[in-house]
Formats: sequence, C-alpha cells, structure tokens
Amino acid sequence: QVQLVESGGGLVQAGGSLRLSCVASGSIFSINNMGWYRQAPGKQRELVAVITSGLSTNYEDSVKGRFTISRDNAKNTVYLQMNSLKPEDTALYYCNANIRTLHSGSYYYWGQGTLVTVSS
Repeated sequence: QVQLVESGGGLVQAGGSLRLSCVASGSIFSINNMGWYRQAPGKQRELVAVITSGLSTNYEDSVKGRFTISRDNAKNTVYLQMNSLKPEDTALYYCNANIRTLHSGSYYYWGQGTLVTVSS
C-alpha cells in the first residue's frame, strides 16, 4: 500500500517563504507525475504545480515566478518552494502522485494535506 505524507506547512507573514515536502512510501515500482493542489474554504481544489517524470513543469498562473516544484526520485519526494507568499495563498496544500505499485497498476494517490497560513 502507498501513502503520501506532506510536511512543511505553517504560519508565515506575507512576503515570507515556505518549503513543502511530500514523501511517498510503500510498495512503489515507479512514480509518474507528481503535483501539488490546494483548497481554501468555499473554493474548488485547484492545481498549483505539476512535474512529470521527465521534469517538465506547469504552474497555476497566480504562482508563476514565486513557486518552484521539484522532485528527488531517489527519495520518492516532491517539493514545493514557495516564495513571496501572499494571504491569498492560504489553503490546505495536498500532494498528489500517479504511482505504479509492485503488485498492481498505476493509480493516483493523495496526501492528507498540510496547512499554509499567510498573514497580512
């Protein structure tokens, strides 16, 4: 069984930085796309950034130039470096990954979320 665990969230003032980490563990054969989503109260969950196995990246327009997604395949980990944080970045941030396990096919898995709160 696969699980994703996020860390690095917290309270930060506007203009500050945070680095989120997400570690995948379990019977992993390979990891394809990895991404970060976020959801604020009363809003739809939205894609923040995604990185493919070939290291191609895509970002939501509002975070371009401020956030950077990266991955370390040896550690089964994806990161989200968040700089110049704004109050509107406040949300629960979720890790998502498409993973093929040792004994089954490829499926999408979700972490339980880490809270990012940006104060003005």
